[in-house]
Amino acid sequence: CRLITLDPAHFHAALVQKTAYPQVDNTVYVYAAEGSAALKSHLSLVESYNTRSSAPTAWKEEVYTGADFFEKMLQEKKGNVVVLAGNNRSKADYISKSIDAGLHVFADKPMAINTAGFEQLKKSFDVAESKKLLLYDIMTERYQATNRLQKELSQLPDVFGQLQKGTADDPAVITESTHHFFKSVSGKPLVRPDWFFDAEQQGDGIVDVSTHLVDLVQWQCFPGQEIDYTRDIRMLSATRWPTTITLTQFRQITGAANFPAFLVKNTRDSVLQVYANGEMNYTIRGVHVRIAAMWNYAAPAGTGDTHYAMLKGSKAKLIIRQGAEQGFVPELYIEPISTAPEYAQQLRKAFAELEKRYPGLALIPVA
Repeated sequence: CRLITLDPAHFHAALVQKTAYPQVDNTVYVYAAEGSAALKSHLSLVESYNTRSSAPTAWKEEVYTGADFFEKMLQEKKGNVVVLAGNNRSKADYISKSIDAGLHVFADKPMAINTAGFEQLKKSFDVAESKKLLLYDIMTERYQATNRLQKELSQLPDVFGQLQKGTADDPAVITESTHHFFKSVSGKPLVRPDWFFDAEQQGDGIVDVSTHLVDLVQWQCFPGQEIDYTRDIRMLSATRWPTTITLTQFRQITGAANFPAFLVKNTRDSVLQVYANGEMNYTIRGVHVRIAAMWNYAAPAGTGDTHYAMLKGSKAKLIIRQGAEQGFVPELYIEPISTAPEYAQQLRKAFAELEKRYPGLALIPVA
């Protein structure tokens, strides 16, 4: 496997290289516009992995810059897997042409941010299948320990029972996450590009982080099943709202002196309105779901991003909390519907089997 990093402008592109793998060549071919500040940040982050004291990597970045960087990449095809994490306005086109050129694609979410991009993406999946190419999303949330355990427990009838249908006012599945524009990644303050704050380039809260949340719902509640969005999904309501960012905050996040011209349309009284927040209420095969993604400027000192996820079964609720009480580290709670002694016995028996598969796992009673 030989990686091609195309137009990197989001730190997820570098995170693909945080760990080295024996099946991945350590030479990576990078194509970007000349003078790109995002490219400089990308290369710096990769270099930090190479020079860290613990488990350093040994990546060699071969970089091409120029106005024709995309065409050059397609012409040279020095690698066979294109890594995409950057400006989402161009992503559907990057995906389509890379697949047409016979390249596998490893793309960050969201792969599309509008209807035209979605239609183009559907065609790209069809072409990829016909050419036996992989078009794969960089999804990380499935591998988070509490998410995996929540799914495992939901598949145990003696513990969870059956997934409930819920109602619009009382959904059976709720997933919410809160993120922050100003944060540290790999021990360094994260510098975000100015376009990240434009919904026309980044996508708004309904199509960005929410992609992770939608994926988790389908993966946990309907494992191994194919979901047909034209038949299985019914959208009930959706909304978005802005996070306000001052010029001082914008400078701290991006390093830019002023709001760029393309963001002026989103300013009110010199304060930027960033439409990064979104909520959706829908049903999937009759199960009521509510998901919400929210963004703040920065987390208060000693805190961080948060995640809340609830699955409601006939015997118990499975809830992930990641707030102050948990020290902002995700913890999974089993909240029984019944307090009958036999349920506790069934739970301990089921958990004993899980402990064999997950060393270090423990069932801790909560007073």
